[in-house]
Amino acid sequence: MPIKYDKLFALLKEKGYSSYRLRQEKIVGQSILQKLREGGDIDTRTIKRFCALLDCQPGDIMEYVPDESEGNK
Repeated sequence: MPIKYDKLFALLKEKGYSSYRLRQEKIVGQSILQKLREGGDIDTRTIKRFCALLDCQPGDIMEYVPDESEGNK
């Protein structure tokens, strides 16, 4: 999982957004939340939506962490 979204979940919690609220307000669906938890690929529109919602930059919600198997290519 080279992209981690731990910062996103911390910021969402800080601003009072639960998974339930995100789904109820139709901000994102369950499948997107699952991808985020697993470090999966998400669309840039989703990143834009979160940045607008949380008034932040992409680097505030995600972090690149290289896989150990990738080494220094």
